Amino acid sequence: MRNRDLIDETYAALSANKVRSSLTVLGIVIGIASVIALTAIGQGAQSSIQSSIQSIGSNLIEVMPGASRQIGFGVSGGRGTARSLTVADENAIAQVANVAAVSGELSSRYQVAASGANTNTTVDGVDAAYLTIRNLVIDQGSFITDNQSTSLAKVAVVGPTVVTDIFGTNAVASDALGQTVRINNILFTIIGVTKTKGASGIGNTDTTVFIPIGTAMQYFAGNGNAYLSNIDIQATTQGDMTQVQNDVTALLMARHNISDPTKADFSILNQTDLVSAASSVTSTLTTLLAAVAGISLIVGGIGIMNMMLTTVTERMREIGLRKAIGATKKDINNQFLSEAIALTFIGGGIGIALGWGISFAVTLTGLLTAQVTLSSVLLAFGVSAGIGIIFGWYPARRAANLNPIDALRYE
Repeated sequence: MRNRDLIDETYAALSANKVRSSLTVLGIVIGIASVIALTAIGQGAQSSIQSSIQSIGSNLIEVMPGASRQIGFGVSGGRGTARSLTVADENAIAQVANVAAVSGELSSRYQVAASGANTNTTVDGVDAAYLTIRNLVIDQGSFITDNQSTSLAKVAVVGPTVVTDIFGTNAVASDALGQTVRINNILFTIIGVTKTKGASGIGNTDTTVFIPIGTAMQYFAGNGNAYLSNIDIQATTQGDMTQVQNDVTALLMARHNISDPTKADFSILNQTDLVSAASSVTSTLTTLLAAVAGISLIVGGIGIMNMMLTTVTERMREIGLRKAIGATKKDINNQFLSEAIALTFIGGGIGIALGWGISFAVTLTGLLTAQVTLSSVLLAFGVSAGIGIIFGWYPARRAANLNPIDALRYE
């Protein structure tokens, strides 16, 4: 049988019962679209989480006072609550190899008031290096300088949410410049407003008020030698982060006279570890979603086999007649196998388009950016082709092996 004849016969057979063929194709369409859409949503969620973590800083390593320990029945406590990190520790860390910048923080929550309005938010004492380490961008004005920290200047840089909270929902960044706010009954002048960044998983800079760390220590901690809330470290490159983390750990243990690592009075959070952990979790969830969606592909394949078996039964006399006039087993086998493959290819093409459309619709909602990858499309299409061959093979073989005399006598 020529290829042209095979194509014509396939088209005629599938067109003979359009409703049954359409319903069979629908199962493949749903399966392929589900796999592509759910995989795209999973990939988009993974990228979103990674971007959120990476936005908290460049090559960031964060040192926090206290160690993460288990209390009672497994409740974690201790980290971030101890008083163990000092300015002297910060200065020592700055000398570690491959450390690009270091910034100590003194953070707490206070009532911030201005123009008859107030909000309870985080007030963070920082120095000039914090801007670069944490990837902050100034929208209006300027950021805190080291001279302002040394001179104990009463200046503040606020996030955009703070601006709207205390100056009104219609206030813009420029409206806040030069205004004074009262923090813990002390007046501060706003010199800058940061650009919107959103929550990053470790705090939200949009709702934070930044003041010079020297000022925070003098007026909010009671002295210039207060303990730090945490120390932010920026490694020179991403490849240096592990080395910097190990060197900082050894340095602080030596400075704090600690020999047993399990008794460390500090803990270190590596940005790369966070990204790896988040990627591992989201990758597992994406695979799970794709596997669940893949079940519908198997159901669609069973539908194809059911249809083809029914078709073989209905076309017994046709098969017998074809064999009687010289059709070979290979011809019969190819005819029915091509019908099954055609069904899955049609369903696969429509399913890919539908899955792409669903992913695009999800992106338009703004919830996340669904990412359709070439690998997911090729996988889905390959699976659909495989289903056509696997589930179409048995009915095709059954038709090819029919005895022509028995087929002609079939009623």
